[in-house]
Amino acid sequence: MYAIVNISGKQFKVTKEQQIFAPRMQGEVDASVEFDQVLLADDNGTVSVGAPLLEGAKVSGKILDHVKGDKVIVFKKKRRKGYKKKNGHRQQYTKIVIEDIVL
Repeated sequence: MYAIVNISGKQFKVTKEQQIFAPRMQGEVDASVEFDQVLLADDNGTVSVGAPLLEGAKVSGKILDHVKGDKVIVFKKKRRKGYKKKNGHRQQYTKIVIEDIVL
């Protein structure tokens, strides 16, 4: 059984007991969260497609941690001008474990 769910503007294919890194969400560690924007669900070969969402379908999970992603280096240069700019960025994520999928 799996579902495609919209979490903070991004779509994830999730299964039960799966851990995902979603964009940073409000909430304490060990708090339970519920996602009701389910776009598609598969229950042992029976596929249900929403138009655009499935009615009554929910995915519940628990926040495990708030973490930072890998560092991305942004380097700008203009040749022969002596112009160089180096900047770094680390995106913030929330680690979530999927506990249940209800159709």
